[in-house]
Amino acid sequence: MPPTFLRETSGGTLLSVKLQPRASKNVIGEALGDELKIKVTAPSVDAAANQALVEFLAEKLNCSRGKVELIRGHTSRHKTVMLHGFRAGEILPKLTVGN
Repeated sequence: MPPTFLRETSGGTLLSVKLQPRASKNVIGEALGDELKIKVTAPSVDAAANQALVEFLAEKLNCSRGKVELIRGHTSRHKTVMLHGFRAGEILPKLTVGN
């Protein structure tokens, strides 16, 4: 059974994220309840942190940025990202803490 921060849908998998901008480096943290903590170096101005999140996840999943879509939480630290065409089982090993 996948963790609660991943929810499979017909089009892919939804990932619930708690984003921390202005970190010292881009890193995937631990699961916090129903969210996965992710830190990015970008500040939270002009959507820079959102852009950094999408790019970081695309890099981790080895896919194009077009497959990583921020669908909820554009102005919040609590975000929902749609990972198009992915199953939870293939995402999880790539999102382990410290990767």
